[in-house]
Amino acid sequence: MKKIMAFALLAVMATGVHAQDKKENKNKPVFTTVKENKITSIKDQNRSGTCWDYSTLSYFEAEILKKTGKTYDLCESFVANKTYMDRAIQVVRLHGDCQFSQGGSCYDPLFCLQNYGICPEDAMPFPGSLYGDSLNNFNEFFSLMEPYVAAIAKNKASKISGQWKVGLQGILDAYLGACPEKFTYQGKEYTPKSFAASLGLNFDDYVTITSYTHHPFYTAFAVEVQDNWRNPQSWNLPIDEMMRVIDNAINEGYCIAWGGDVSEEGFTRQGLAYAIDNKKAQSLAGSDMARWLKLSRTERTNMLDSLGCKVPEIVPTQQRRQERYDNWELTDDHGMLIYGLAKDQNGKEYYMVKNSWGEAGDYKGIWYMTKAFIADNTMDFMVNKNAIPKDIRKKLGI
Repeated sequence: MKKIMAFALLAVMATGVHAQDKKENKNKPVFTTVKENKITSIKDQNRSGTCWDYSTLSYFEAEILKKTGKTYDLCESFVANKTYMDRAIQVVRLHGDCQFSQGGSCYDPLFCLQNYGICPEDAMPFPGSLYGDSLNNFNEFFSLMEPYVAAIAKNKASKISGQWKVGLQGILDAYLGACPEKFTYQGKEYTPKSFAASLGLNFDDYVTITSYTHHPFYTAFAVEVQDNWRNPQSWNLPIDEMMRVIDNAINEGYCIAWGGDVSEEGFTRQGLAYAIDNKKAQSLAGSDMARWLKLSRTERTNMLDSLGCKVPEIVPTQQRRQERYDNWELTDDHGMLIYGLAKDQNGKEYYMVKNSWGEAGDYKGIWYMTKAFIADNTMDFMVNKNAIPKDIRKKLGI
C-alpha cells in the first residue's frame, strides 16, 4: 500500500481545486442510506503509509462498538512501533531478500493485538508531536530507518550482534513514542496485554477473504503481495460469494476491513469510486479514441467526473480479476473500512467507506464506492467469521 501517501496529498489539494469549481455538476449522485453500521471518528494518517494500521484499528473499534457499545480510540503508533520492529527482524533474517517499507496488511494489527496488546491513543505521544509536526510525517523517519535496516541485512560480517535492535528501537521510539509497559485508563491500571483482553473481542473470530483462480476455491493461501509479509492465510472464494460475504456482513451489522486498489481513474478525490468502462465513457463524454488518448489524465478525470453517477461501469468477472492481478493492474494500494450501503437517485448501490485522510472530499472523509468497483478492485478483506453466510462457512469448514 505504498501509493497512499501521494494519494493523501492529492486529496488535500483536490479539496481546494474542487471548491474553486463553481459549475454545478447535474450528474452528481444524491445518496440515500440503506444500511449504516456504527463507526468511530475519522482519523488522518497524513504523510505516512499506515492505511493498514488506521483502517484495521478502525475496524476493531467498530467491532468493539457493536459488541459492547463502548467507544475506543486505539493507538496506531503502538501498532506501528511493534510492527516495524518485527518487519525489520524478518528482513535481517532473510539477509535483505524481502522488503522493508511503511506498508502492511490488516493482519498486522491483529497480530499485534494477539501478541503485544494495545493501548489507547492518549497513552502515547500524539502523532507527529515528537518532531514538531501536527500529524504523521514519515519522510525523515523512514529516510533513517530504511538504510539502517538495509545496512544490517546486507552486512558482510559472519556474525552480527543484537545491538542493532537497540539502535532501531531508539529510532522507533524517537519518532513514534515508546510503547508503555503500564498505563491508566478510566481510573484503572492496565498493561497493553490486559487492555487488549478487556476489549471484549475474540481474536480467533477474524478471517480474511480473497478471490483468485491461481489457487483452489474454498482453500486458504497467503496473498502474494509484498506488504503481506507475515504471510497470513486468506480464504479463497468465487467473486460472487466474496461479494455475498460483504453484503451479508453489512446487513448483519458488521463492518469490513478492506484492502485494494485505489489507483484507478474511477477512484476520485471527491469521495466517489466507479469501475469505469472507458470505451463507453469516451463516447458519452463526446470523445473518440484518438482524442481520448491525447488527453492528460487530469483532463480525462474531469470529463469522467462530469458524467457523475451516469458514468458507465464494467461488469467485474473472475477472469478479469485474475488478469488484472497477474499483469500488475490490480495492486495493493490502500486500506479502508466498509461500514454501510447507500443508493443514488438512479437506484445504483454503493458501499459507504470510511477513509483515513481526515475530512477530505465532498463527504468529509467518507467515500461512496460502487459494488462493481469493490468487486473489481478488492485485494482481500478482514471480516468476523460470524458475518459470513452459513452455507459459505460450511464450504470453508469454519
